[in-house]
Formats: sequence, C-alpha cells, structure tokens
Amino acid sequence: MKRLEARADILRLLGREARPLHGEPHDYDSLLEQVGDAQFVLLGEGSHGTHEFYRERVRITRRLIEEKGFSAVAIEGDWPDAYRVNRYVRGLGDDGDAEEALRGFERFPTWMWRNADVLDFVGWLRSFNDDRASGAPKVGFYGLDVYSLFASADAVIKYLGRHDPAAAQRAREHYACFDYFGPDEQAYARAVQQHGVASCEEDVITVLTDMRRRVAAQYRRANADSEDAFCAAQNANVVASAEQYYRTMFDPQVSSWSVRDRHMAHTLDDLSRHLGAAGQPAKVVVWAHNSHVGDARATDMLDRREVNIGQLCRESYGTNCVLVGFTTYAGTVTAARDWHEPAERRAVRPARPESIEGLLHDVGQAAFLLSLRSGESRRVLVGSFLERAIGVVYRPQTELASHYMQARPARQFDALIHIDHTRAVEPLERSVAWERGEVPETFPTGV
Repeated sequence: MKRLEARADILRLLGREARPLHGEPHDYDSLLEQVGDAQFVLLGEGSHGTHEFYRERVRITRRLIEEKGFSAVAIEGDWPDAYRVNRYVRGLGDDGDAEEALRGFERFPTWMWRNADVLDFVGWLRSFNDDRASGAPKVGFYGLDVYSLFASADAVIKYLGRHDPAAAQRAREHYACFDYFGPDEQAYARAVQQHGVASCEEDVITVLTDMRRRVAAQYRRANADSEDAFCAAQNANVVASAEQYYRTMFDPQVSSWSVRDRHMAHTLDDLSRHLGAAGQPAKVVVWAHNSHVGDARATDMLDRREVNIGQLCRESYGTNCVLVGFTTYAGTVTAARDWHEPAERRAVRPARPESIEGLLHDVGQAAFLLSLRSGESRRVLVGSFLERAIGVVYRPQTELASHYMQARPARQFDALIHIDHTRAVEPLERSVAWERGEVPETFPTGV
C-alpha cells in the first residue's frame, strides 16, 4: 500500500511540474529559457522511426534557429550524405529540390533521413536561408557519423584531384589498402581481428595528416575556399575513424561504440570551430538517439566503460550543452525485423510499468515537457529506471533484453519530452510491408 501511495504522490508531483504540449507556438518557451545562451542543444529520440520525435525536434530546432541564432544542424548521419543536403539548403549544388538532395542517404536505414518529416524540414531550411539578407551566413546541415568509409575516401581523392593531382594519386595508393577486402567493411574487421591481416591504420593517418595541413594552410590564405577544404578534411577524418571503428568491431578489449561516439563528438567540436572561425562561437543543434544524447555516465553504459556524445559534450562544455531526451509509451514505429531487412510499420508494445515510460504514461497527459535541472522532478527521477531504446531494428519478442537499459533520467538529461502515443515515421520509399503495417498484438508482460 505504501508503494502505491508513493507512486501516486510521485505522479501528482510530476503532473504539477509537467508542461503540456498542445502544438501551440508557446509550447517550448520554458525550454528555450532553459537553453539560454548555450552553444549546443542535443535533441534525442527514443527510436529511429517515430514521427512525433522528428516533428517535435523540428519545432524546437526552428525556434533555436530563428530566436537563438543557431547556425547548424548536425545529425546522426554520414558526412557525405548530409553534406549534399548542406549544399542544397545553402543554395549550392545541383539538386533541384529537397527530395533530390536527400537521395544521398542510400545506406541502411534509409528511412532515418529519407522520410516525410526531414523532407519538410530541409525544404523549410532552404527557404529560411533564401530569405536571409545578402551576405548573412546560411544555416548548415551536417553529418556526424562514421560509417561512410568508402564514400568519404572517394570524396577525399576527388578533392585532391581538383587541387593537387599528385597528392590525389598518393591518397589513392594509401586507400588502396582496403581494395583487398572489397566493399565490405566487416570483411576488413574480420581479417584484421580474426586472421591477423595488417591493418590500414598507418595509411589512413598519413592521408589525414596531409589533409589537416592543407586545411590549416587554407585558413591562413585570404579568399581561400576554406569550406571546401574543411569538408575534404572531415571526409579524411571519417576514413581514419571508420578504419578504427571497423578494426575494433570484433575486439573485446575495445568499445567500437565509444570509437564511434568519440568521432561524432570530435566532429561536433571541429564543426563548431570551423563555423565560428569568423566571429562568435557557432551554435549547433544535434539530432541523435537518446542513447547517444543522454549522458552515458547515468546509464549502464558506465559499467561497460562506454562514452557517448552527451557525456563528452558535458565534460567539454558543462551547462553550455543542453541534453533533451524523448520517450513514448506505445504506438507504431518504422523499423526492420533485422539488420538490412526492409522497413516495416511495427506495433510498439506498451512500456513496462517499472520503466520511465510506464511512469510518465501514468501521469495521464498526452504530451508534456519536464525540466530536470532543478525542482521536484529532478529529485524524483534521479533514481534508476528501466528505459526503452528502439533503434533501426525492433524485436518486441525479446524487448526486455534487447531494448531496455538502466538509466537515471534526471542525470542523463536536462529535460525530457514524453509523447504518450506515437506513430511510425513515413519513409519516402514505402515498401509493401510498411504500407500493410502490423496487426497489434497482445504482448506477454514477462518477456
């Protein structure tokens, strides 16, 4: 009885501090007040396939751009694919519309960025930039991820081919180290870790060192195209980090997760310095999964000695970095049954009662925002809860084991947005399986 009374007290407390979200312009006034002059705002998501998470991140991001002077959006996506969108929204490149600009996202899972919500946002961002005064800086769109080994290597060679053919040939010879393994990065990982094949580490570092020298020289030269050089250097950085990521994939002594997130955090730092080189420090919005955005030290990642962007951002920037998590209780999600399988519209089982999602569901509001930096909500949510994380693959049959982790939300995030019932994000390419959807099931509670 006492436990039931305590939960009822907690729900009343959370209900008092929850700020309802009604789709009104003022919904996020308190969040923007909390952001203040912060340089980085990291917006999470409880899944990679939920429409409402994208929609609300767009609403917040637009206000950060319009009212707080944020100058870039950095996503959990590959650098070359996002940079194609960046050129489009800044009025450059050959793409005729937002859909065409998003066609670079060909790698699984395509629906993460080739979806209706991102399409609308990219269109808005292009219009916003077009309406800016002549000479005013454009808001950019960038990728933080590490997977584009071969596409980034090709971009480095093409850049050098335009500026220094001899250097391009040297880079081509260094990157040829990967040719033996074909277009399969995991074949490289297995060969190095399981069969003792010499790695390509020295080759990729050689190219990266050369590219960094070139970028430094470009910054020193008047009227130089430092943007083009910076992009090429970031592609060289992706190749070096991707080589390390895949090389450590099967190494039990090294966390490839941490390799990936350190790369994303370093890319965020590099991007901020680059965009702020001409004046005030650049302000950047990050879109990534809760598992990357929330401080890893407040989750069971700490036990595995893994780090993420949220932790690294806090360690570097303190309160100049605001971390926002997103949760849902039930609905549908766009996800695959397994890696590289087609996207499906899948039913999301109701969250477990002992999870943070289950607790927030019992608050009884359709959608709301909680500030976690102070107040009673922080005191209540500083304890440990189960927290659901759905990525690009959803396995409801093993959900407790495969999609829940332990977390302390009030230490993990600065604010939490809960949307109780959500629906699947709409891919630009809809498969028959997605159109058909999935019949809701009655899920057992003990799995």
